[in-house]
Amino acid sequence: MPVFPLGAHVDAEGARFAVASTSADAVEVCLVDGGAGHLTERRFALTEQTFGVWHGHVPGVLPGQRYGYRVHGPYQPWDGHRSNPNKILVDPYARRITGRVTDLAAARGWRDDPMTGPASPLDSLGHVPLSVVDDPDGGPLPPRPDVPWSETVVAELHVRGYTKLHPEVPVEQRGTYLGMAHPAVVEHLSRIGVTAVELLPVCASASEPSLVERGASNYWGYSTLGFMAPHGGYASMPGEETAEFRTMVDALHAAGIEVILDFVPNHTCEGGVGGMTLSYRGLDARSYYSLGGNGFDADITGCGNTLDAGSPTVIRLICDAMRHWVTRYGVDGFRIDLASVLGRPHSGPFDPNSALLTAIAVDPVLSTCKLIAEPWDATGEGYRVGGFAVAWSEWNGRYRDAVRDFFRGHGHIAELASRVTGSSDLYALSGRRPWASVNFVTAHDGFTLRDLVTYERKHNEANGEQNRDGTDDNRSQNFGVEGESRSPVVRARRRATARAMLATLMLSIGTPMIVGGDERWRTQGGNNNAYCLDDETTWVDWSPDALDPGAAEAMTAFTARVAAIRRSSPDLHRDVFLREEDVRWWNPAGRSMATGDWFDGNARTLGLLTGHWLFLLNGDGDAQPCKLPGNSVLVPILDTTREDGVPVTSRRLRGGSTITLPPHSLTLFQRL
Repeated sequence: MPVFPLGAHVDAEGARFAVASTSADAVEVCLVDGGAGHLTERRFALTEQTFGVWHGHVPGVLPGQRYGYRVHGPYQPWDGHRSNPNKILVDPYARRITGRVTDLAAARGWRDDPMTGPASPLDSLGHVPLSVVDDPDGGPLPPRPDVPWSETVVAELHVRGYTKLHPEVPVEQRGTYLGMAHPAVVEHLSRIGVTAVELLPVCASASEPSLVERGASNYWGYSTLGFMAPHGGYASMPGEETAEFRTMVDALHAAGIEVILDFVPNHTCEGGVGGMTLSYRGLDARSYYSLGGNGFDADITGCGNTLDAGSPTVIRLICDAMRHWVTRYGVDGFRIDLASVLGRPHSGPFDPNSALLTAIAVDPVLSTCKLIAEPWDATGEGYRVGGFAVAWSEWNGRYRDAVRDFFRGHGHIAELASRVTGSSDLYALSGRRPWASVNFVTAHDGFTLRDLVTYERKHNEANGEQNRDGTDDNRSQNFGVEGESRSPVVRARRRATARAMLATLMLSIGTPMIVGGDERWRTQGGNNNAYCLDDETTWVDWSPDALDPGAAEAMTAFTARVAAIRRSSPDLHRDVFLREEDVRWWNPAGRSMATGDWFDGNARTLGLLTGHWLFLLNGDGDAQPCKLPGNSVLVPILDTTREDGVPVTSRRLRGGSTITLPPHSLTLFQRL
């Protein structure tokens, strides 16, 4: 009987099951039938054990069969062993998962105390999710778009939130994979220049114990239960999530849009030792989790537990799972959540060449995908931006901070200059290209673009955590009014500043990432951590804005215009870093930047000449004069103070002319 592949796989006679557990004394696969409240269970012992894998064949099993595992073995919490056969466990390799946690007490593996109490006698069947035997892999995949990195424009978005309120999507498909596949949604993404969607987690997830206790859910999905199973909650028809996910990918690919998954291989939904026993903890906690010497979880994720990046069991699971998304569904890449954790085997020091990071990077399938690291974790030295190996691009948080600071009149222009030209100081030494810098101003965690110019403080009361959650380092501005304003002047200044930041992002060297909904002028009411709110707070509103009925369409048109400008010239999506002779930095006083100019802490304006383009940026709250460079004829192309970005005139200007740079603005000229 073969050991691999792991998981449940049907054949002509039934199904073969294989699950890893080095600590078990015995493992049973349990076939579950019946409806809610009337479940029946048939148990079959997996009698073969090879390489720490329990495996066997069960006749008569068909696709659609629900199942789980029961593990018999030591229960010694102080030593990290938590076997409890009263808990039915999800298969880590399940390709479909059904159900949810309905009884937290039944889901816990302990009684009285997680470290000193006995194993829980409560049977969890009927109160926790179950694995489902899936059909064999589908037919051949169509070709992937293979958009070059240098031409990539990413939109980070939530499958449910992006389409839940879309008026052109049929009601039954809103908030689902099929909603994302709807022509109206795909056409909108194409219109604004998106070449890749980065989907917030779509793996099957379960809300953490703290959320279950108060009747909330993890809307974002950063609480993985199954790394190979599409989340069933995003299917328009129950049980059809695998087929509908494939439909979504195919529809996006047909429009030339790649699919990147926000993947979370650093922790699971089970929480810390006081949490739940749904899968990994009951199967073999010592092989899956990084543990302290006393049996507690080593939490370097801030989420209660940490998958051990040094464990062969984890390395195999994560690589197999990622490969599954590529080979079965045609996924084009991955953004790895808290990727620094993957470089810390056994929660130790960071190593960019750790076993797990290297295994992903050299895998013959995964190495052909776009690999993006979120380069931080919850340790004191967790911020590793620029520190990953050559195969990885990275979310560049320094870019975000520099642009936010500049357009609120803070920071240094030298930092901004480095970030808008591709951050060669972070990526060139390792042999990476400018596109390794995934530039962003907003992301799912933090203020939306609209809220970034509307609030100076977070307003997270709806999360139920007394406004203690979420960062206080927002680097935002409110133009004198905290929250929405009816003043036309305030609203105009806010939108103009937002357009300047968006244009800077789209025209910087590197890979731009926008947040889906920012182009619709979306607000979360100042909530900068809406991870548990599945309501109008987090759903994109496609209707006209109550205060500014035309604002959403105007921002959409502006985004589309800037994206088209970016596409129009190789100078605006470079594949290599600028050389010294490729760029001239311009002081608006009418001369090239001198060394001392870079150290002027009060400087708030900056000019950049490269190729056929002149960028003029003013981060000051007041208008500033600027003398244009000589020996050029300049044609205005973009003016971020205008709603549509179209300059008030296309009249050519000669070098040496003096113009006025509006407050908080980017002005783009083409050099003839």
